[in-house]
Amino acid sequence: MEIDYSGLPDHIRAGFKIYIEDHRLPGDFITACLENNLNRAFAYADGINRERLRDVVLFLHNEAPGNCWGSQEKVKAWVKARKS
Repeated sequence: MEIDYSGLPDHIRAGFKIYIEDHRLPGDFITACLENNLNRAFAYADGINRERLRDVVLFLHNEAPGNCWGSQEKVKAWVKARKS
């Protein structure tokens, strides 16, 4: 299945792609979203991300692999599973 990143704001697409495809930890805003931490996501969001948070949630729900997001533990496991 090919992941469609087009629903995300342009300036964070690369961060999500690097995380999902390369298993590398992204910046604070994306990490907070992946960990399902709304308080931290809002704290780290710039103006665009704050307005488009719904799009980020829809992307995670509809496009991202379910085992790569949803909790801090899932994010840690995803990064740990990084391919060499």
